[in-house]
Amino acid sequence: MEAAMTGATGLVEEAATLFEEFRNGGRGRIEPLVRLLNPTLWHLARACRLEPTDAEDVVQTAWLRLVDRADTIRDPQTVLAWLGTTVRREAWRVARERGRTLPWEEPDPGTGPRDPGPGPAEALLRDEAQRTLWNHVSRLNPRCQAILRVVSRGGPPDYAALSAALGIPVGSIGPTRGRCLDALRTFLASDPTWSTP
Repeated sequence: MEAAMTGATGLVEEAATLFEEFRNGGRGRIEPLVRLLNPTLWHLARACRLEPTDAEDVVQTAWLRLVDRADTIRDPQTVLAWLGTTVRREAWRVARERGRTLPWEEPDPGTGPRDPGPGPAEALLRDEAQRTLWNHVSRLNPRCQAILRVVSRGGPPDYAALSAALGIPVGSIGPTRGRCLDALRTFLASDPTWSTP
């Protein structure tokens, strides 16, 4: 876990450095900052049950607000937390305006390289299982949804980025993730359409 923490601290440091360079006149430094933080911001927006197009708009709005208000952020180390808070608030506003809560869906599988993989019957069963899983994830609170989305991406989770984006201490992420997984297991166990191998 210590190695993951070092990498996570590196993300916050790198974001702070890029933001400070941007704020000091290096306008080209915003692009690397966007590439660095967009995955985390995207998952935060989607955790608020927005459709992909609305999530894109929310993340873009957060970046525009950062550019407009860059001088108001005193500590560059807080830029990730500032963006996370902005994304969540904007996502909640958009969700209220839309008057709906939508279950989170997996990204369209046609957006990446395709493996010929299983036949149609197996693909249908897999898609149905994924739909069931993500429908139950959408029943969890937004914090659990965000944590589980980041964890489901694979690789070591970025605890410092999650901490800054969600506004919870780094030491609380693991126990919170455990409680979220327990809640998800309970939902799945009570679903008669869900089966485990």
